[in-house]
Amino acid sequence: MTIADRIEVESVTVLADDWSVLKKTVLRYRRRDGTWQRLSRETYDRGDGAVILLYDPARRTVVLTRQFRYPALVNGWDDLLIEAPAGLLDRISPEARIGLEAEEETGFRVRDVRRIFEAFMSPGSVTEKLFFFVARYEPVDRVGLGGGNAEEGEDIDVLELRIEDALGMIETGAIRDGKTILLLQYAALHLFPGEPATRCPSQSLIG
Repeated sequence: MTIADRIEVESVTVLADDWSVLKKTVLRYRRRDGTWQRLSRETYDRGDGAVILLYDPARRTVVLTRQFRYPALVNGWDDLLIEAPAGLLDRISPEARIGLEAEEETGFRVRDVRRIFEAFMSPGSVTEKLFFFVARYEPVDRVGLGGGNAEEGEDIDVLELRIEDALGMIETGAIRDGKTILLLQYAALHLFPGEPATRCPSQSLIG
């Protein structure tokens, strides 16, 4: 028996349909003991997305972004949020989308993009699935300034950090974005072999 076989949907109500779709669903769920329980759930559907970490193993650096996130502000984070480049798929493949998004946000034209895993980031309420990517870069791969799409309200700084410093910013709380933390931890395990360089606080804002 699949999970779908244990669900009977009674009603679906659209609560909001603007930038994304918020629905309220009333359903019956068959529990492990065979009894049925009536539940009410809200789901926020904004489509699936992709995120990428650009890394330079020779210089032991990564490229991240820094931008305003209103939901983080209203939950107590009074600063710009440091993140890996990311975007919604908008009906194209994850590989195609992440290439466009990386160049738009950072100015780097990515090559040899590699998908590493997929994950639901907030499955209690958000339907979005994220496709995680990594790609090598070199300074010569920067073909533009980045900064995002101003018409969509994006005003993005581009950061180049040593991997040791980026990991240290997770420890201090300077980096709090979940998808970025996952990618940096993956990088520490798989992309930067050998002895780490001595960590000292630094970050480079790429103009």
